Amino acid sequence: MAKTRELCKDIRERIVDLYKAGMGNRTIGKQLGEKATNVGAIIREWKKFKMTVNFPRSGDPCKISPHGASMIRTTPQDLVNDLKRAGTTISMKTFSNTIRHHGFKSCIARKVPLLKPAHVQARQSFASDHLDDPEGEWEKVMWSDQTKVESYSLNSTRRVWRKKDEYNPKNTIPTVKHGGGNIILWGYFSAKGTGRMHRIEGRMDGAMYREILSNNLLPSVGSLNMGRGWVCQHDNDPKHTARATKGWLLKKHLKVLDWPSQSPDLNPIENLWRELKVCIDQQQPRNLKDLEKVCMEEGAKIPAEVCANLVKNYRKCMISVSATKGCSSKY
Repeated sequence: MAKTRELCKDIRERIVDLYKAGMGNRTIGKQLGEKATNVGAIIREWKKFKMTVNFPRSGDPCKISPHGASMIRTTPQDLVNDLKRAGTTISMKTFSNTIRHHGFKSCIARKVPLLKPAHVQARQSFASDHLDDPEGEWEKVMWSDQTKVESYSLNSTRRVWRKKDEYNPKNTIPTVKHGGGNIILWGYFSAKGTGRMHRIEGRMDGAMYREILSNNLLPSVGSLNMGRGWVCQHDNDPKHTARATKGWLLKKHLKVLDWPSQSPDLNPIENLWRELKVCIDQQQPRNLKDLEKVCMEEGAKIPAEVCANLVKNYRKCMISVSATKGCSSKY
């Protein structure tokens, strides 16, 4: 059990004063914002010792200092071994109790793109340059990227309530041997809604990408009434930065957002893909043709309010990247 928070002397004295005034434990706790059980423990100590000070707790002093605990960013066993080599021997139990007391919990390490120093610097510069941009500037951006959509919810997880040894079909996720296949989609969205999606078949090259720009990007801009001054966003994939693609964009007089490499967390379309995949999971398409149809239908149904909200909160992403000095953010 984690160590409980100590109450300060003033709070303990107020609890005793209110008890003397005839109040019950629950009433005192509600008034002071403390648990009734903590209030009762303090009153019992006061009755027994006629004192409200915090008594010393039993046990050895903590071998991990608060500063040391704040620097924990590794596996428990690695840290235990490091401390042992430095002359401090602790058990795994001591380690677990200490890090829980300081607010840490065991988590699965997130997988993020490898960031080299040049990537970190570019991301930090991007966040600094756009940190104070008004919300209206981001509303002019047409965001884009590709995603892989799998059939039979191969990568989805779901929590259910069931009794022990009860296996109701409603509490399961169906899978198929060797997988149900997948499709690759390219899509667009802005604060005004989703644009046209395109299924990529085979390997996409520069020519295919320019065809997508012509047949999907430009019609999407028109259908969403982006008006003048809109900005195209895409990453630094070689197909996007090829001379022929740059020439096509220049010929069409399209402005492109200067984008830092290795930065999928800066693209709000990743959140839109998550929204789409949740909707697709509910439909449970049975084959790839059905999957493509469902993707197109559900993508068009995503409310414009969802898109607008993603763009509205984009400044929080800039703040997060600035706080990490260009490293991966929580987004």
